[in-house]
Amino acid sequence: MTIRVLLADDQALLRSAFRVLVDSEPDMEVVGEAADGAEAVRLAKERPTDVVLMDIRMPGTDGLAATRMISEDPALADVRVVILTTFEVDDYVVRSLRAGAAGFLGKGSEPEELLNAIRVAAGGEALLSPTATKGLIARFLAQGGADDRDPAHAERLDALTVREREVLVQVAGGLSNDEIAERLTVSPLTVKTHVNRAMAKLGARDRAQLVVIAYESGLVRPRVD
Repeated sequence: MTIRVLLADDQALLRSAFRVLVDSEPDMEVVGEAADGAEAVRLAKERPTDVVLMDIRMPGTDGLAATRMISEDPALADVRVVILTTFEVDDYVVRSLRAGAAGFLGKGSEPEELLNAIRVAAGGEALLSPTATKGLIARFLAQGGADDRDPAHAERLDALTVREREVLVQVAGGLSNDEIAERLTVSPLTVKTHVNRAMAKLGARDRAQLVVIAYESGLVRPRVD
């Protein structure tokens, strides 16, 4: 299966570099390029797209607004947005995750990390930040403060079983299905089933949204170090 990638960045040179990298892979192809968020949303609607590589800071409609528009459009429910950012410790990143992004990646990442991020996002298997996974999201969410948490999320957690809560805690720690399976001494397939059920019960679009819910509900406490 070929992963269809849409590039959204206001710098033509960067788009060209990303296109060369993505098109060099046998299982990927670039289906379009956008110079701003509005164009990215339009192209995502016009062309079958699996993953959007979205820059945050763009003129006009920025990446944050575009991510929200994509995530809220039922017709684009299968499109995953990966935020590309120059500075990973950035308030825009957590806002993007809350807006529905599948994850984020620093622009300074290695080419292999970018390609892996695209594959991971397309598969919906893990939160993205290969350079700083486990503590970074927690620190971003900590910036919002305790008053920024949504009590509605805490109430929705009541629908989860004990095991689903346990798996959710591990997901929030940035662990993959295989890592969770090893830690809980179950099969990866069992973990995947629990994750999918938790997503359905909590109305989460993907694993990134599960992580946001886990922190904003208070199930997992942010670690600041």
